[in-house]
Amino acid sequence: MELTRLNRNVKFLNWAAFITISIALLIVFFYAPTERTMGNVQRIFYFHVGAAWVGAVAFFVALVAGINYLRRPTKKWDTTAVASVEIGLVFLTMAIVAGSVWGKPAWNTWWEWSPRLTTITIAWLTYAAYFMLRGALEDEEKRGRFSAVYVIVAFVTIIISYLSIRILRDIHPVVIGGTAESAQGASEGLQEFSAGLESTRMIISLNASVIAFSFLYAAWLANRIRLQRLMDEARLLKMRVSARLQGEG
Repeated sequence: MELTRLNRNVKFLNWAAFITISIALLIVFFYAPTERTMGNVQRIFYFHVGAAWVGAVAFFVALVAGINYLRRPTKKWDTTAVASVEIGLVFLTMAIVAGSVWGKPAWNTWWEWSPRLTTITIAWLTYAAYFMLRGALEDEEKRGRFSAVYVIVAFVTIIISYLSIRILRDIHPVVIGGTAESAQGASEGLQEFSAGLESTRMIISLNASVIAFSFLYAAWLANRIRLQRLMDEARLLKMRVSARLQGEG
């Protein structure tokens, strides 16, 4: 019954992700205004911000799953945390690659070891090491407990990355939220749109991209959880068949 409901949710989310991504692509390439300085290259900004935002959300979901696992150690919370970290790493990688492509015309370099880029690299490495930890532990209960603690602590790197451009002087522009005084002055990469209709179209395009990536994350998460459920059922079935064959032998 639970798997049937999950299959229904997966189907709905797959269609929702497909529709919203298609709409977002049309908006980004045909509705969003062309930026004055970078031109059409700036359009990658919508993918960069959407992927970065959803990556942070994915790691936050893993954090919540880790907390719930420590409170009530059940398989579903461990599965949710693993799935969300996997997907979060994919989105974070997309954000880093897209940001590098965006940074070339904006900063005249593919990479700059600024506070934001340094902290986001540390975050990526921290979450990649999560799977090394899980692979090193054979006991399922211990692996789940250690992994839950790890994703809770690892989220500190996301918070530090978010605060870095608001506290320190950084080449990376502040896209969401205010700018601290110490971070002002680094205007490279800021986008120029005329006030009024163009700015409104840019905001609409950005929101459409974020919504589309959010649905894509939800669809991937549901598919990953469903896959894990099927794998667990197949493993249990294999154990039952093996036990019965041994009993008959």
